[in-house]
Amino acid sequence: MNQMLKKTSSVCTAVVCAASLMFSSSVLVMAADKMDDATKSQIESTAEGLTQTIIPLTADQISAYSESGDAFTESAMTAWASVKDEVGEMKEVGSAEVEYSNDQYTATVPVEFEDEDAEFVYVFDDTMVPTSLAVDIQYSFATTMKNAALNTVMGLGTVFVILCLLILLISLFQFIPGSGAQQQKAKKAAAEAAQATTPSPVESAPVAAAEDNNELIAVIAAAIAAAEGTSTDGFVVRSIRKINRKKR
Repeated sequence: MNQMLKKTSSVCTAVVCAASLMFSSSVLVMAADKMDDATKSQIESTAEGLTQTIIPLTADQISAYSESGDAFTESAMTAWASVKDEVGEMKEVGSAEVEYSNDQYTATVPVEFEDEDAEFVYVFDDTMVPTSLAVDIQYSFATTMKNAALNTVMGLGTVFVILCLLILLISLFQFIPGSGAQQQKAKKAAAEAAQATTPSPVESAPVAAAEDNNELIAVIAAAIAAAEGTSTDGFVVRSIRKINRKKR
């Protein structure tokens, strides 16, 4: 039983693989039918001719064609006008490369210019009628690094300007009524005013020392008067000085 199941699964697998190969072959045949040499040659010729016709157009001609009413012509004029000044004068038009996918043809025509090279990318429908054009600039390494440096400088400059504006804005808060800065300023002014109006303390130590000296002078004068048998009116104590006597 198991051997029969294995044989059956093997046969099914082989059938699926064969069907897949047949389907892939049919798709390749259909794609090859869509991209025969005559079709490819016609699309290449059309793309290269359009490129050589579009590039020499003047600004007035581009403006006139932009109002032609044809969708492809207007899109082509817009695509070329947006990069014309950046690439410079044309030097050489290369050979077109054609690809077919999703029921449409894509033809890429490389063009060498004085400043920057570019690729003209055309899209054709099944009837080989052009439907759109895109011009992709192929920037050199030097140009890429230059643009990167400019972007970096612009970014840093933008950040610096924003920081300066923030600092200026924060510094203006002190002039806004009711803000914390105004309240702190008012408290500081009130504290300084209160400190200025507070009277300074009177030094009482010299007065107390003078009172003690007067009492001592009165005592000494009374002792001298008693020893001399006179009154204190007969003499005046000018100064008091302590005499250090040596002990015997």
